[in-house]
Amino acid sequence: MPQAMSPWPARMDLLQSLSGLLLVLFIWSHMFFESSILLGEDAMYQVSRMFEGEPFFGKPYPLIVSGVGITIFVLVAVHAILALRKFPGNSRQYRLLHQHMGAIRHPDTTLWYAQVATGFCLFFLIPAHLYTVITQPENIGPYASSDRVWSERFWIVYALLLLTVHAHAAIGMYRLFMKWYAPSGVNAKQTRARMKVAMWCILVFFTVLGSASLLTYMRIGYQHTDSVGERYKPATVQDKGH
Repeated sequence: MPQAMSPWPARMDLLQSLSGLLLVLFIWSHMFFESSILLGEDAMYQVSRMFEGEPFFGKPYPLIVSGVGITIFVLVAVHAILALRKFPGNSRQYRLLHQHMGAIRHPDTTLWYAQVATGFCLFFLIPAHLYTVITQPENIGPYASSDRVWSERFWIVYALLLLTVHAHAAIGMYRLFMKWYAPSGVNAKQTRARMKVAMWCILVFFTVLGSASLLTYMRIGYQHTDSVGERYKPATVQDKGH
């Protein structure tokens, strides 16, 4: 009798896809909330206080932010471990992969390799970002975040993170769709082409949005250089003080 095949590879594929989907949805949502700085410092201040639970508990609890950071870190770790199963394991496999890519010039294989490269970079960039979020949750706000970006030179990390995480996310969503939902037959080629257009549009949109937000944080941080460490007070609070 033929030996039964193990269901675990399929289960791990499904778990990898689900964890990747959750992370992409979080990244895109996070980008919209971060870009509240484009609406003004008051808007960003209100968003940061919302995530600390102030509208619900009457006062901010920064540990909520730490809890979210730890949860995302665990999810990233699970996703990375599952993804590593499909990475080349040694230099010989990498050489064979490069030879294979050069021979067939398959666009989707190139996209997969781009995901491998960006995933490797994110292995270092994401923990650097999450460490600050987890250990300094109270230092998230219009001035605190801008001081970190400009005065502490975190703009370098965030610029690299911006490019790699959105490339990884956009390609990942394209590959996720093609893996689980794409039709076969005569419509497959047309669907693939449309999904690639959507992938590039999403990548450009979030890269532009993130770049505009990062530049705004840099501008505020530069203007705030002489007052690093000063807490931001929204206009309503300042008015009450007069």
